[in-house]
Amino acid sequence: MRALVQRVSEASVVVEGQVVGAVERGLLVLLAVERGDGEKQLEEMVRKVARLRIFPDEAGKMNLSVKDIEGEVLVVSQFTLAADMRKGYRPSFSLAEEPKRAEALYLDYCQRLNQHEGVVVAQGLFGADMQVKLINDGPVTIWLDLPPQEG
Repeated sequence: MRALVQRVSEASVVVEGQVVGAVERGLLVLLAVERGDGEKQLEEMVRKVARLRIFPDEAGKMNLSVKDIEGEVLVVSQFTLAADMRKGYRPSFSLAEEPKRAEALYLDYCQRLNQHEGVVVAQGLFGADMQVKLINDGPVTIWLDLPPQEG
């Protein structure tokens, strides 16, 4: 499971001209589910994102999480983060999970982030052509990569 996490002052997702998800201060999470991802990756990614300390405290140090600041998280499924570029110039997406299972894990991720960690979650629309708008605060962008389970 891979996630590109950006600290934002605002972010939104538009599908066919309609805003389907939006947040104010918080995080934008672009999430890719890979083949072999399971319960372990799901739970760890939920915890990592909810507890990632990338917001400034009163001293200006990155020491607070999105939970600490009572921020929001916009989660957008993005299978292209699973691109394999080891050969050639055209990305291979063979590492990405098949869509039906990926959607189930994506929805489970969003639900757990909200229910288990108490974070307000907005979502993109799985499988849709989306326009993502954001104001990256900092900028602060963190790459999280949790390897899939072995065979």
